[in-house]
Amino acid sequence: MNYRHAFHAGNFADCVKHALLHAIVAAIARKATPFRVLDAHAGIGTYDLQSEAARRTGEWREGIGRLERVSDGPLLPWLSLVRGFPRGTYPGSPALVRAMLRPADHLALCELHPEDHAALRAAFAAHAQVSVHRRDAYEALAALTPFPERRGLVLMDPPFEAEGEFDRLVAGIALVSRRFRGAVQAVWYPIKHRAPVRAFHEAVRASGVRGVVAPALWLREPTDPTRLNGCGLAVVNPPFGFEETAREILAALLAALSDGEPGAGFEVARVVGE
Repeated sequence: MNYRHAFHAGNFADCVKHALLHAIVAAIARKATPFRVLDAHAGIGTYDLQSEAARRTGEWREGIGRLERVSDGPLLPWLSLVRGFPRGTYPGSPALVRAMLRPADHLALCELHPEDHAALRAAFAAHAQVSVHRRDAYEALAALTPFPERRGLVLMDPPFEAEGEFDRLVAGIALVSRRFRGAVQAVWYPIKHRAPVRAFHEAVRASGVRGVVAPALWLREPTDPTRLNGCGLAVVNPPFGFEETAREILAALLAALSDGEPGAGFEVARVVGE
């Protein structure tokens, strides 16, 4: 329970995750019928980049801080939404998705940490379209799926502070796929070195889940297991056109966030075919 995202909000990994998340939700919203989003690891919703935690690490300066002057291109739809929040505030996935909901859509948020849950509940108390739950993320996958709307997104974004997180993610992906076959799933994961990611992708293939792509970006060669070198998002049932959109987003992020270290790059891998 010692992980607090306030120390890392707005860093390069958040930028990758949220730019791709914005593209997914925007694609889902192109259809007129209502949808729901389940954010299984919600955090507190929005983050103060001038807080003690954010100042202590300064990670946002090498992430969202580098994107302040972006005025066009594939990052602009997401950045325009971010810039609609008060200056110095960074919207996490709950705030980002909430801003994209239409009147008939719904957002379910799960957070287990007691203080973060209280902050999350207070932040969304006035939003009738948002329900906030204090429950374990993986238990929530069974309790809150399938959605009444029969379409939408399940977002999993664990802190990776405990052993076995990749295994829990694979089990969660398979569970949602069995219960709610048509759901889009987006699962964030860190890239420190390549072996755990290869094993994760192989486990997803072995689970029997179909239709999985994995956009990923790394700022340096991922060979140091003690350092966050990059991150990826495994997407089940990606919306039409998402792979090309993801390539454009990642190329723009790499150009803005990379210092040209050896081995930096991105890819949009097809983990499992349809």
